[in-house]
Amino acid sequence: MTPAINAAKKAKIRYTIHEYRHDPAADSYGMEAAEKLGVPAGQVFKTLVVSLDDRELAVAVIPVSSMLNMKLFARAAGVKKCAMAAAADVERTTGYVLGGVSPLGQKKRLRTIIDASADPLASIFVSAGRRGLEIELSPSDLKKLTGAGSAAICQPDH
Repeated sequence: MTPAINAAKKAKIRYTIHEYRHDPAADSYGMEAAEKLGVPAGQVFKTLVVSLDDRELAVAVIPVSSMLNMKLFARAAGVKKCAMAAAADVERTTGYVLGGVSPLGQKKRLRTIIDASADPLASIFVSAGRRGLEIELSPSDLKKLTGAGSAAICQPDH
């Protein structure tokens, strides 16, 4: 049981756990999850931790096939600038290792923004707290559990 699964269980929401054999040589943990679970990449979301104005950490939850747009994320978070957080800060603050960071059950609850592409989906997959383990839940339950907002925060497709 991971803190993410415990958080979902405690909240009494509907969720499904999906496990797969993680390949340490995989280029992208998120794309690997989508492929091994046979799920469209637009339904599997990665959890990125971002540093806002060099002070506060925040979480971006975006499709694994997308890139985070820092300007859009900063605007959605109401700050001037943001950058990817240092790996050590991410692991210390969330309690998870990179590649297994879940938006649920973090040591310290961080402000969270979920890409708006999740809104119309019946369910999305996010990390359940370790590599090779995903939790499937509704975007509205994820928002409720994390206190997240929703905004278009990915690079526009060209």
